[in-house]
Amino acid sequence: MAGHNHGHTPAAWTGVTIAFIGFCVAGAFTVAANPLGFWAGMVIIALGGVVGAAMRAAGLGLPKEQHSLPQPKPTAQAQAQTQQ
Repeated sequence: MAGHNHGHTPAAWTGVTIAFIGFCVAGAFTVAANPLGFWAGMVIIALGGVVGAAMRAAGLGLPKEQHSLPQPKPTAQAQAQTQQ
């Protein structure tokens, strides 16, 4: 996985950061037994996904062709067989 660029985009970092803040808010209000604050944190988590998707649509994420699995490159032996 080290050779892939999965998630290293501004859209991914922003979406995950917002979702993490929402997780912290929901967790703090869970401990405080405040259901309204918990649901506010859940809304922030969902907002992180929406913001990440919007940024990806705006061109700040990976292009669609990079989402597919990389195809192995043919070896020299396989290339020689196809040329014959």
